[in-house]
Amino acid sequence: MKTKTLILISVVAGLAFASCQRSEPLEDSSVEAADDAVVSEALYDDIFASLEIATVLAENTLKSATVVDTCPLVEVTFPGTGLWPRNVTIDYGESCIGLNDVERSGKIIIAISAPRRTEGAVRTVTFDNYTVNGAKIEGTYTVENLGVNGSNNTVFAVSLSGGKITFPDERMITRTFLREREYTEGYGTLTPWDDKCLITGYATGTNLNGVAYTHTIKSALEWHAACRFIVSGSIEFDIDGVEPFTLDYGDGECDAIATLSRGDDTKEIVLRFRHPKYVAGK
Repeated sequence: MKTKTLILISVVAGLAFASCQRSEPLEDSSVEAADDAVVSEALYDDIFASLEIATVLAENTLKSATVVDTCPLVEVTFPGTGLWPRNVTIDYGESCIGLNDVERSGKIIIAISAPRRTEGAVRTVTFDNYTVNGAKIEGTYTVENLGVNGSNNTVFAVSLSGGKITFPDERMITRTFLREREYTEGYGTLTPWDDKCLITGYATGTNLNGVAYTHTIKSALEWHAACRFIVSGSIEFDIDGVEPFTLDYGDGECDAIATLSRGDDTKEIVLRFRHPKYVAGK
């Protein structure tokens, strides 16, 4: 009888352990938190793309000048008496459909300390009433050239402080991050469109519901300048009151699809520059 009792206890304990190990399915709050994250990721990566294009323009300008285009207006100025530093203002005016077919307004202001390829060079980005698809973007975005790593690739430290995305109903997402971007292709060419980077690091802040989060990059995010969104890599989500889950950007295809997962449960989501809550008609 004692043997049977021990076997029964072992079976019950095993079932209890298995139950404890089973992950909760992905609930609506997790999907909504992922929507917050992918929009934030897209909007601030879009700023990085604009920064790279503006830097190329600034480096090929020998005196203060304004580039007149239908969208946007770009002004390069020299605040001192020498060739460096240089400032760039990207002015989208009241409304402008530009890169990635996204509507922007306001200004991106960039201070460049030295040529992009100079180790230690710093580019600092701030915003003047800058909006993307009606969402106002704020914060201080800093990019520093850290030099060449052991793989002979140039690495940039990228940080965001005071990041905030405010939507038309005044709800907001806050964001701070510290990351590194390692250039794997395109760094030495004259065009920014062939650039490819691997991104590592983390982000913290509060989501649209005011709940604190930490996003940790589990496998390096692969960024291509020629693609609208991250093409591969994964982020682990740690959100107050929510069981952790993972966002996977895929296997390198330039598309707008990503996958959420927690244990055996998965959900496919669509990447976009506009939060699903603020899509027209919803």
